[in-house]
Amino acid sequence: MARINLKPSTSLYPQPAIMVSCGDFDGQKNIITLAWAGVACSEPPMVTIGVRPQRFSYGLIKQSGEFVVNLPGTGLVRETDFCGNISGRTADKFKALGLTPLKGAVVKAPAIAECPVNLECRVREVLHLGSHDLFVGEVVNIIADERALDGHGRLDLTRISPLAYGGGDYWSLGQRIGVYGFTKKKA
Repeated sequence: MARINLKPSTSLYPQPAIMVSCGDFDGQKNIITLAWAGVACSEPPMVTIGVRPQRFSYGLIKQSGEFVVNLPGTGLVRETDFCGNISGRTADKFKALGLTPLKGAVVKAPAIAECPVNLECRVREVLHLGSHDLFVGEVVNIIADERALDGHGRLDLTRISPLAYGGGDYWSLGQRIGVYGFTKKKA
């Protein structure tokens, strides 16, 4: 198989397709779809999101210092795409899509009730990188639909059916093919 060099780009795949809600539950709020997101630290738990400074949500996150990472299932692909293509400056996305704002337990930013998992975050740091600024958010609370959990209180991805993004397309994840540490377990 021939190998070729490509122009550097954001070709790490798949990426999570997440819906980030921000603003104030009782005031101005918005939802932005992002794929530039990831886990940054386990103790304390932190995630990162990359947001262009020109985006409406950027100002809401900067002002409040809070956001919620909502993990949509494949059943929310239309809503996820809409929130990534329509500006919150011109549309109330909660209202336009019939999504339910859910009051957070710790942060003022609303969660999205239709998403099976919601990570309430407080901004710890903002890194100016170029086209995007990277918000490092400490996860201060997690809200999960009990139907998304297995019998041991852990998230069951088969029940969530997470949405992924890659190459301009939305994808669903397939089946489990291994468990962390399976190569170290004794036969």
